[in-house]
Amino acid sequence: MIRTIVEIDEVACNGCGLCAEACHEGAIGLVGGKARLLRDDYCDGLGDCLPACPAGAISFVQREAQPYDKQAVLAAKAAAGSPADGSSGHAGAAPEPVAAARHAAGCPGSLSRFFAAEDSPAASAAADASAAAAAPDAPPRSRLAQWPVEIKLVPAQAPYFAGAHVLVAADCTAFAYADFHRRLMDGKITVIGCPKLDAVDYADKLAEIFASNDVASVTVARMEVPCCGGLEQAARTALARSGKDVPFAVATISTRGELL
Repeated sequence: MIRTIVEIDEVACNGCGLCAEACHEGAIGLVGGKARLLRDDYCDGLGDCLPACPAGAISFVQREAQPYDKQAVLAAKAAAGSPADGSSGHAGAAPEPVAAARHAAGCPGSLSRFFAAEDSPAASAAADASAAAAAPDAPPRSRLAQWPVEIKLVPAQAPYFAGAHVLVAADCTAFAYADFHRRLMDGKITVIGCPKLDAVDYADKLAEIFASNDVASVTVARMEVPCCGGLEQAARTALARSGKDVPFAVATISTRGELL
């Protein structure tokens, strides 16, 4: 039958094993140091593995494939001694050791990417000065260092959080403050959300991020309006829950777009 299934680019794959741990069906394993789809009928096509891949080596394709066989998956997990609803166990080949399990969402648009591993604030400033001198009318450069940015979508244990300065920003701040990228995002990993519109407790996810990674600092960018206080409080609560003692700062933006 023709159906949606994952495809792994073994050339692009770096062998980190994050996709194998993210695959709840045991459809992916490491063979010869590369991730491989071991069995078509173990792949449910939902893509939990996609956002876990830091190399962008996984994609969706439509092709001839065996139907997803949930009973075969459960039987394989039982035979391997894995929980029926767990996220471990790999079938079809002896799996090689892989990294610890990572949080993963199923949306292909949340594929985890790290854009600026080589950049530092000093290097960014030097690059900006050089670019401005060479082309005064050139558009400003984005300071976005990773994708995704939504708090609900970002993997809690993504590699880019290691040693990161984390910016927790309210959605409106980037629209209100004209110098948001240069003054607030530069050199930071940015996650965004709106406590008024999202019916979730951000403290839970942020606490998971802070506790799971050796973050260097946390900055909250919020609007001056009262509802933004929920984001600041969530970040404070999350940091307290994580047990981390790192610098914490708050940048407040006025409704007229001024940094207060």
